[in-house]
Amino acid sequence: MARPRDQFEEFEATSLFCPRCRRATPTRKKLLLVLPGGSKYDYVCAECGTAVGGKTDNDPTAFHTTLGPLPPGAPRRAR
Repeated sequence: MARPRDQFEEFEATSLFCPRCRRATPTRKKLLLVLPGGSKYDYVCAECGTAVGGKTDNDPTAFHTTLGPLPPGAPRRAR
């Protein structure tokens, strides 16, 4: 039997309630941290810049691309 496909892989907030503007406003997503288990984002109000939410994804590819290849002759760390 085939496994059902996920209908939604990931949600993105386009508008959230802003306590400062006292209404739902468009949001901007800001990258806060790149972690080994995924990246942490902050959603801010597009009008006043107040933090209105957050999100952590579970995609570690951004972390592994920040490391980059080691230069020739560089010592490797033990894991």
